[in-house]
Amino acid sequence: MSGSALTFPTPASLGSLDHYIQAVNRFPLLTAEQETELGRRWREHEDVDAARQLVLSHLRLVVAVSRNYLGYGLPQADLIQEGNIGLMKAVRRFDPERKVRLVSFALHWIRAEIHEHVLRNWRLVKIATTKAQRKLFFNLRSMKRSSAALTPAEAGKIAADLGVKPEEVFEMEKRISGGDVALDPTPGDEDSVSPIAYLTDVEDEPAQILERVETAANRSAGLHTAMSKLDARSRRIIEARWLREDDDSATLQQLADEYGVSAERIRQIESKALKTMRSQMVTLQ
Repeated sequence: MSGSALTFPTPASLGSLDHYIQAVNRFPLLTAEQETELGRRWREHEDVDAARQLVLSHLRLVVAVSRNYLGYGLPQADLIQEGNIGLMKAVRRFDPERKVRLVSFALHWIRAEIHEHVLRNWRLVKIATTKAQRKLFFNLRSMKRSSAALTPAEAGKIAADLGVKPEEVFEMEKRISGGDVALDPTPGDEDSVSPIAYLTDVEDEPAQILERVETAANRSAGLHTAMSKLDARSRRIIEARWLREDDDSATLQQLADEYGVSAERIRQIESKALKTMRSQMVTLQ
């Protein structure tokens, strides 16, 4: 190879996934010698064009790998995009002096990125957080002999092969087989009852929350103003009888003993104070 760049024909428009796949399949494959030279140019001189040629020549590999993950219900375009990130990471770390072809080295990085994408997006709730669970997640489908539920014997064999517990196999099978439920109704299906119909809490709508906050603030301000119109003894009685945060309200007799008057007198003062406060708060509305 003389160092001249390879030709990677790109169509004028890549408006669809099919066009993209057709384009990457026309990119030329590299010989071992070309790959080694490009790898050295990138590793020793950070030649971006060399790295670009290494990436473009292996895009078809990402497309091929992505097809193995179509059973998880995610768009292939998204799988390819994540796989391409893995390919670029592989090119960045590629050492041509190890005499290992880039295709073999890149497979690990491509699969790792796609795995992460599947686990992040296949369910809202994480279903595989440990290395063993991830291995179980990506192998259980192929290891099941039929679509029927696993028997204890089958689960035990899978558990032994993958180094997990049988109950983890059953749990993963249940999670994989359980479908997601759409929160909103299907367009055009007016008779169906979707979770949004019975999970909606009107109390937590933004307008309702704002109204409650403003109402509470107005009441607090009004109460403060009304309390300021009372004399010290009346204010103390109202606070002790009605505004204790610990729900341990003072009795009439306790306040009577405190002020050296009868309980009936405390009741009269309380009644008058409450009347004054109500009239004051009405004028503030």
